[in-house]
Amino acid sequence: MQPLLVQACGDTLYMVGWSTLIAVAGGLPLGILLVLTDRGGLLRNVVANKVIGQIVNIARSMPFIILMVALMTFTRWITGTTIGREAAIVPLAIGAIPFFARLVEAAVREVDGGLVEAVQSMGGNTWTVVRKVLVPESLPSLIAGTTTTIVALIGYSAMAGTVGAGGLGDIAIRYGYQRFETELMWITVAILAVVISVMQFAGDYAARSLHRRGGRSGPAPRLRLLKAKEPAPADVRKAA
Repeated sequence: MQPLLVQACGDTLYMVGWSTLIAVAGGLPLGILLVLTDRGGLLRNVVANKVIGQIVNIARSMPFIILMVALMTFTRWITGTTIGREAAIVPLAIGAIPFFARLVEAAVREVDGGLVEAVQSMGGNTWTVVRKVLVPESLPSLIAGTTTTIVALIGYSAMAGTVGAGGLGDIAIRYGYQRFETELMWITVAILAVVISVMQFAGDYAARSLHRRGGRSGPAPRLRLLKAKEPAPADVRKAA
């Protein structure tokens, strides 16, 4: 059983890793765009915001097993097949992008609006606000959102095993359920629990570390970004 489980763990991590990268690359700008185009945003556009929001809501509401079936034609066009770990990455990533986008939106909305106004008063444009304020200040929450997305993708990848995607879910279905090897099924469940616990611990640790080093509410980045260096008392006396 050991070689089988090692291969399954590798397939699961492969699927989750690539899906997470694609989800972050697609969900991060989408979530920021939802904030920027909302009422009071820097790119205020109510129509665009409603359209993007509805698309995200519809994609999030679709059960993953149905999403996999609905995307089979698209998956075959992208990867040339509908089974295997490469094919599973397509529905995993597409399902995770709107999920992560909402987490990004919630994280960015918590950024202090006074920082945005301060950067604008200094002549900063929208890109400067995003790059210097919104992303750095919300980074701890973004890390936490990424961790939540990874945990969800691990569950999705196990579900993808029902349609031949490989990984631990495939082992649990083929051996644990279809061949009545209950022991192997519970081993896969235990491995999934351990992997999720490790990922959650690593994500929480990274988020706390960033917060302590000056993420949201951290004084150092704000002072460097928004305040000019005040003259030292000795300099003031010399000037006088």
